[in-house]
Amino acid sequence: MPIHHPYTHDVVIAGAGPVGLLLACELRLAGVSVVVLEQAANPRSPLKGLPFGMRGLSAPTLEALDRRDLLNAVEAAQRSNQSTGAAKAASHWMQTPRRPAGHFAGIQFFHEQVDTARWPYRLPGSADVNLAVDMQSLETVLAERATAMGAEIWRGARVEGLEQSDEGVTVQVGGESLHGRWLVGCDGGRSIVRKAGGFAFVGTDPEFTGYSVEVELADPDALIPGRTYTATGMYTYARPGVIAMVDFDGGAAHRTQPLTLDHVQAVLRRVSGVDVTIVALKLAATWTDRAFQATEYRRARVLLAGDAAHIHSPLGGQGLNLGIGDAMNLGWKLAATIRGEAPAALLDSYAAERLPEGARILDWSRAQVALMRPTPSTRALEAVIRDLIATGDGATYFAEKVWNVSLRYDLGSNHPLVGRSVPDFAFSGGPRTGERLRDGKALLLDFASGAPLQSFAHRWQGRVSYVAREPEDRLGLSAVLVRPDGVVVWVSEIAGDDEGLPRAALRWIGEP
Repeated sequence: MPIHHPYTHDVVIAGAGPVGLLLACELRLAGVSVVVLEQAANPRSPLKGLPFGMRGLSAPTLEALDRRDLLNAVEAAQRSNQSTGAAKAASHWMQTPRRPAGHFAGIQFFHEQVDTARWPYRLPGSADVNLAVDMQSLETVLAERATAMGAEIWRGARVEGLEQSDEGVTVQVGGESLHGRWLVGCDGGRSIVRKAGGFAFVGTDPEFTGYSVEVELADPDALIPGRTYTATGMYTYARPGVIAMVDFDGGAAHRTQPLTLDHVQAVLRRVSGVDVTIVALKLAATWTDRAFQATEYRRARVLLAGDAAHIHSPLGGQGLNLGIGDAMNLGWKLAATIRGEAPAALLDSYAAERLPEGARILDWSRAQVALMRPTPSTRALEAVIRDLIATGDGATYFAEKVWNVSLRYDLGSNHPLVGRSVPDFAFSGGPRTGERLRDGKALLLDFASGAPLQSFAHRWQGRVSYVAREPEDRLGLSAVLVRPDGVVVWVSEIAGDDEGLPRAALRWIGEP
């Protein structure tokens, strides 16, 4: 979109992918003015649709979408694609008699193996632990919501540079200037905002080039369907011609040469060990296992989120979920800062909480790459991991990590629920906890209707929603204080006890 004059917004977001769009929704929920700049003029791309755009959403992402009343729309979009041939090709592992629950370096584990009783704060009826959706559908749902909430999305608007002052950030777009109080880079792994903002980006170089291709094969039965490890790499095949493969070439072929039919065929023959013939190359893209992370997520009035802050291989589908977590964590904190309601250092807690989570996911990705190397010792190690993941304890461990149900921020409390996602308490005849978070406010759940908590709720009214009701299962708790993003910051197990409650509120919500 051409820019004819400077236009001031509270927040300028670079990048209209899922992370930037969800962040826009979060900021608009708090009444903050937002413009989203997207380099691509057309939001649609073959790589966002099926089969290559398929992504798995983990528990925290599904909870976030549910808490903002987006999950039903995302599920509806997913169901509309479920029966297509492209969807089946994208999720070849779903074409099995058992219900797959995820994988580690391609080693599958299944739902019936997972002992969910080990997660006592995850109640029945909560949002599911995983859901497969395509990026195109997810972005469409988020863009429609962001626009309906009043966010502006400018497509064909490329960020060319930036300059900070004490009052805000000036962004160069299309040869003109756009002024905002804050700038958030959600513009992907090659982020212009990150580079122009002077953020350090450190990590490990790639070991392989990954390929996602759609081809027409002379003999579709020449390759083994599913995931196959070979002496030179790994490939995944879904008939009649959807292939993902990794070639351990140190990333040499990624964006360095044209992806011609002859090149893809040569790599496929080398990786598969089969003299396969490609008749037509319909679509091809490369990727690597390069794993880098920004050393800080904020420099004055410029922040990073999503792939702009961290990149790694797409193995296991963790990248999108990591970015969605960034947006949920940052949105309400940045909005409170802009509105002048934020406690001291609230915005700094964004990086303090999300940097360690990003580092964990990068190491999780690196561990999978280590298990895929085409060496005899790696194949021996893979056999050991395969045996472990086939056990109940092993499957439960990997499910906990892949689904990210164990996510917990260190908020300085010994109580096992503090720092975790609030359980989705059900109330007879009333909304669940997740539904009660849809206004973007903090939430105080008072299961015993104690007078001290009522007094607290009165003082913080307008900032905190107060619910004094008995849930169907209170999990031994009497009261719970929840941040706007659904993270528990205070609990009580004694009726009417408010010890520590005002202190927790001052730290996370601000003055009453």
